[in-house]
Amino acid sequence: MLGIEEIGFYIPTKKISNYRRKEQFGIDDHFIEEKIGVKQIAVKDSDEETSDLCLKAFDELCAKQAVDRREIEALVVVTQNPDQNIPHVSAMVHGALDLPAQCACFDISLGCSGFVYALSIFQAFMAANGMKKGLLFTADPYSKVVDPNDKNTSLLFGDAAAVTLISDNPRLVSGKFTFGTLGSEHKKLICNDGVLFMNGRAVFNFAAKTVPADIRLMAGKNDIDLGDIDRFLFHQGSKIIVETIADRLDIPRAKAPYLTYDYGNTISSTIPILLADELKGEAKTLAICGFGVGLSWASGLLKRL
Repeated sequence: MLGIEEIGFYIPTKKISNYRRKEQFGIDDHFIEEKIGVKQIAVKDSDEETSDLCLKAFDELCAKQAVDRREIEALVVVTQNPDQNIPHVSAMVHGALDLPAQCACFDISLGCSGFVYALSIFQAFMAANGMKKGLLFTADPYSKVVDPNDKNTSLLFGDAAAVTLISDNPRLVSGKFTFGTLGSEHKKLICNDGVLFMNGRAVFNFAAKTVPADIRLMAGKNDIDLGDIDRFLFHQGSKIIVETIADRLDIPRAKAPYLTYDYGNTISSTIPILLADELKGEAKTLAICGFGVGLSWASGLLKRL
């Protein structure tokens, strides 16, 4: 049985305070703390690339748990902001880590729903090919595409990376997943000529309508009542989105933490960063849901062994 054994992550130490940009964008403390819920964003150094963020996340993983690189049979990177178009980031990370030649490497081009999609894809890929140990990276530095003068994006998105060790010695195992796409609305969150555009109201409405219904669908597929789920780890789109989803599911907000005040929305890395802390906790069942670019979404259930 494959599942999540450990998670490492890297959040850059460089931060940009949103309090210092209140006058620029005409915002107040209430907007920062209660609406977007981002007091400061983490920003990578100008000479750091996507692959560098992955490597630093791997270093943090190894600080938690010894990883024998000779045993890694597969490596995936979820990103839409790679070092360059060719080659794939996973190959670059593979080379930097000096992993075995007999190691499958590929990238998955997805944003905020990417971790949940990739968890299902990667575990199925490994199981189908008899693999026992793999690395699932998420790294999508939006500082590459965000206009610093755009209120809708520059106050919200932060840089980070995470790596999830998938193995046959898991601490969390997956149940059934649900997926969806509203491709007709893809222009609501899009990169044009290298610059990110987001219709914040449209994305909020999409998440508030779609995610609660999908969580209920996922719970039904896993034959579990919402009340029996200990934690709900939603993509950290913003504080108000996370709280709205919790309220519409009629679950306590304490069960659906929002914790990205000090580094921002880190795209596909938000859920694994939350999960890294949950691995140290006692929650038996955890619902995860990513949503955003596409417009896409994916939900799943994790159970502690």
